[in-house]
Amino acid sequence: MNWKDIDDIAFELFEENSQLDPLTLKFTDLLDLILSLEGFEGERQHCNEAKLEAIQMAWLSEYRESQE
Repeated sequence: MNWKDIDDIAFELFEENSQLDPLTLKFTDLLDLILSLEGFEGERQHCNEAKLEAIQMAWLSEYRESQE
């Protein structure tokens, strides 16, 4: 996975942190979680706020579906 795999990243984050509301995370913490995912090959310097926000929103969608 790398930064273009937004939905895959979000799914993996949800799988590892299913009870965590992604809106409670600072972007710095979200970035650390992404970089620690097994199989993630992206580099910190290629990340930006838009990518983090897209991942956070995709994760939020997974999280909210699980709450229904």
